[in-house]
Amino acid sequence: MSQRASVMTGPGEPLEVRDFDDPELGPGETWLEIEASEVCGTDVHLHHGRLAGVPYPIIPGHVSVGRIRETRGRRADATGRPLVEGDAVTFFDVVGTCHRCFYCTTAGQSNLCPHRRVYGITFPASDGLLGGWATSMRLTADTSIFRLPEGLETADVIGGGCGLFTGFGAVERTDLEPGDTVVVKGSGPVGLAAAAFARLRGCGPLVVIGDPQARLDLAVSMGADVTLSVSGAGAAERAAAVADLTEGRGADVVIEASGNPAAIPEGFALLRDGGTYVVAGHYTDAGPVPINPHLDINRKHAIVKGRWGTELPHVARALDLLARHRLPFARVIGGEYGLDETGQALSDVERLAVTKAIIVPARDGTSRTQAPDR
Repeated sequence: MSQRASVMTGPGEPLEVRDFDDPELGPGETWLEIEASEVCGTDVHLHHGRLAGVPYPIIPGHVSVGRIRETRGRRADATGRPLVEGDAVTFFDVVGTCHRCFYCTTAGQSNLCPHRRVYGITFPASDGLLGGWATSMRLTADTSIFRLPEGLETADVIGGGCGLFTGFGAVERTDLEPGDTVVVKGSGPVGLAAAAFARLRGCGPLVVIGDPQARLDLAVSMGADVTLSVSGAGAAERAAAVADLTEGRGADVVIEASGNPAAIPEGFALLRDGGTYVVAGHYTDAGPVPINPHLDINRKHAIVKGRWGTELPHVARALDLLARHRLPFARVIGGEYGLDETGQALSDVERLAVTKAIIVPARDGTSRTQAPDR
């Protein structure tokens, strides 16, 4: 039985749908029938060649949801819940960490392991179906699989995609205290998730800055008290709005989730003295930006942290909170595309025509763009 996948042949090149063999599974491996795979900003960057060391051609799709078609010896998911064929699951997209290096053993930061590999990014297509833009996908024996919690549907999870877990991780890095004023810069999937989890953590006034209006409307559904448009208001007006909320001090916490270098200085300007600034939106190198170390960091006594990728506990905890609180991430999905429409999906994501595009292999060339606030 052969499988189909959309292949990114190289930077700037058209994507191609190719047939792949359906090989035998090895011990501990799992075949996943893909129900939906996300298209995120990283996939756009991959298509522009902005990540170093990518072994093109690749099968993109690092966060996906599917059903177990077959498994060899896997009886439980990463949290110990039983797994059987037909279960709806997602998985942690990082595999191959060595468990021996400094980052794995001493620092407890396996997301920085130099041996790590990521589905949909670091596996060449010649290795087989190791990306989610395909009818089926092979999960290696060391993949952490998570059965979807009771009550969650595919759309609930894939509507958040990798941003769901990155946003969770960004909030975790803040050490946010109940009642803190939080500003999230960026209203894409990472920013929406950061807003939702900041609200669940008990933040006080919550401001989301971004565009377009449909995304800001989604931010309100995630818990934002105030939304500020990048195009509809100037930096001085946005700063005044934050000052009004904080008696002139500025935000206790700022999370940068836009991925735009130009947003970095404004984040410092909105931060109170002694506040915490977490930069989570810059997974690729979008260029430098000037900051003033004295005024922005030293004199402000700022705590500045990065958030690189996702860690395994973020997946389990984010899924649990998603199920408990019924966060409306299904509404973030703005378009569904078949395997032969992945180029269009990338274009739509890049020009902000949709907040979240998903690849649905069963669609057979009948894309559908829908209102993001359905």
